Amino acid sequence: MTGLQDRLTPEQVEEFGRELDALRQRIVDDLGQEDVDYIHDIIKKQRGLEVAGRALLFAGFFPPAWLAGVGALSLAKILDNMEIGHNVMHGQYDWTRDPALSSQRFEWDTVAPAENWRHSHNYIHHTYTNIVDKDRDVGYGILRMDTAQKWHPYYLGNPVYATLLAIFFQWGVMLHDLEVENVVKGERSWADNVPVLRRILRKASRQVGKDYVLFPLLTGPLAPLTFLGNATANLTRNLWAFAIIFCGHFPADVESFTEEETSEESRGQWYLRQILGSANITGGPLFHILSGNLSHQIEHHLFPDIPARRYPQIAGEVRAICEKYGLPYHTGPLRKQLWSVAKKIVKLALPAPQSPATVEPDRQLRAA
Repeated sequence: MTGLQDRLTPEQVEEFGRELDALRQRIVDDLGQEDVDYIHDIIKKQRGLEVAGRALLFAGFFPPAWLAGVGALSLAKILDNMEIGHNVMHGQYDWTRDPALSSQRFEWDTVAPAENWRHSHNYIHHTYTNIVDKDRDVGYGILRMDTAQKWHPYYLGNPVYATLLAIFFQWGVMLHDLEVENVVKGERSWADNVPVLRRILRKASRQVGKDYVLFPLLTGPLAPLTFLGNATANLTRNLWAFAIIFCGHFPADVESFTEEETSEESRGQWYLRQILGSANITGGPLFHILSGNLSHQIEHHLFPDIPARRYPQIAGEVRAICEKYGLPYHTGPLRKQLWSVAKKIVKLALPAPQSPATVEPDRQLRAA
């Protein structure tokens, strides 16, 4: 990792920041009815898929109907999680003044309460992106995803923990808000978690009741098949969300940072950190929609409150700005990014000798 201060001169950082500010302002000034129509259309399609999926499960005794129902319900949950919930709760549509699109009122179809998630994701993650010991999304409190995280025998289970996190991702996101690792370190008390835990129990009970009690019971003798169908749809959504999120944050070329080098950073330096700490995933229009346009993670980290449908429109300009200043623009197909993440998870499960030749030069200098 090369230090942030070594990438550009102070003058270049200022100009770099101004160019990205200008790009953002141009998009903000252009927001209008097309953006509103787009998100309403996605919501309409999501609801249609959910209704179709749940209706088809009433004919679950017929295997093709069960499979179609699970497929439709899986797509509905993915859209609700990625393109609708994640983006609406980022405040991307607050400018519409539509209560249904309010970041403070929206609740998504997952066990993680929106209020908790807005704090851990919108504030902590997007403020301290990839700053080790500040951004809790680096390892989610259970994984070793950076060499700066001191190795412990516990991390030998890295691949197992990652697999379990992928399978139960919505539950991992829910528990993430308890900050258990900070409680263990004495930096947070269990008393601090009381309101967080109340929201978790309230939301999780509703979700479990809906997916695993109410809807199965409504299908009568087909309840076990409906239970299995809902579980499969949740699993599909979990695996998909895990893959997209980890591929946007943890491929090999993505960089991390220290608190020291990011203290008192300017707007331009903040932009620089977002670019160096993110990666995109290439794909077609449908792929981008199903990813919530988090396949454009670089653009999302730069402008998290701009409607995600705009990211493909500005990706070329962001890449050109990166090339102008000699900055990397990490991108690649899903299979490449996923393989890179998998290799990192396995590699960081093992202790690595930290000889002077292998420790990052900038960290050696800062340690000195």
